Amino acid sequence: MYTVEYLKNFTFSIFHKMGCNPEDADAISDVFIRAELRNLSSHGMIRIKDHYQLWKVKRINTKPDIRIIHETPATAVVDADNAVGMLAAKRSMETAIRKAGETGTAWVATRNSNHLGIGAYYALMAIERDMIGISMTNANALVAPSNSVSRLLGTNPITVAIPAGNEPPFVGDFSTTPIARGKLAVAAKRGEKVPFGYVQDKEGNPSDDPDIIRQGGAMLPLGSDLEHGSHKGYALGSIVDILSGVLSGANFGPFIPPNLAFMPMPEVQVGKGMGHFFGAIRIDGFMPAEEFKKRMDKWIQTFRNAKPIRGKKVRIPGDIEREAEIKIRKTGISILPSIQKDLKKVADELGVDFNMKRDE
Repeated sequence: MYTVEYLKNFTFSIFHKMGCNPEDADAISDVFIRAELRNLSSHGMIRIKDHYQLWKVKRINTKPDIRIIHETPATAVVDADNAVGMLAAKRSMETAIRKAGETGTAWVATRNSNHLGIGAYYALMAIERDMIGISMTNANALVAPSNSVSRLLGTNPITVAIPAGNEPPFVGDFSTTPIARGKLAVAAKRGEKVPFGYVQDKEGNPSDDPDIIRQGGAMLPLGSDLEHGSHKGYALGSIVDILSGVLSGANFGPFIPPNLAFMPMPEVQVGKGMGHFFGAIRIDGFMPAEEFKKRMDKWIQTFRNAKPIRGKKVRIPGDIEREAEIKIRKTGISILPSIQKDLKKVADELGVDFNMKRDE
């Protein structure tokens, strides 16, 4: 097991060596570690290698000039200058929260960015200010629309964080596909198959191979096929793509630069980089915050007390990740041996120390 402090310092050192200033490296490493703590390892240390390889081929900028290029009192467009996505997203959400504090609600579209990690990190920033936080992002095209073999959409996650009073916050955090791309990578690292309904081969046939994308296959929208509602997942992913990509001036659909260095850049660009979309809503714009949080407590208690299926437990969105965070902070972070080897290789090339101790 690795302690949170050890991996936080390691990740900081990696990004600092890649050229980030200390403040930026600290912000980026915080998002990586939060992913591991919430048991979302698909967005944690496994992604260090991806970022390093993108940096080596000059496809991310570690010294960006992140700036607002267009704004109204309640909206803004942020150009991230090809920054590490975690940094661009944090700055953008801070802008949304600041503007919402002045106007009641605010929306920020971000362009010219890269992979932002876990969306919950940014949505949760808003609840500390008695606001509802919303985060979404498009991603490089690995998902085929319903009835297609063409990869045109990303996993395009949506996160909504809502504060409560005595109860923990509601955190709906989900991709618009049955599985996140990073979880396919984790399954491949473990040598595991995935359930049918997650991916298809290049001819559109169901597959259980988590590496099928490398062979021309595609991920499927949430719902998997039309008979099980894939048109709904397709619509959700499309909405995220339009708000994050079309509205921001970023690339959208198949034109988004991939966040994997082995994948070639699209021949055509219709915007700048990857896009995100953030929102912050002041609760006291609708009712006193304390009254709302009491009502949220009642809502959460009502659903938590739903009669469960025998042997099952009814949970509130966010429960699983919150419980994982409490546990992992105490027990430490486990990293697969194959990912440890990747981290060691990156560390050696950058002149950073990494302890290859095995998980117990």
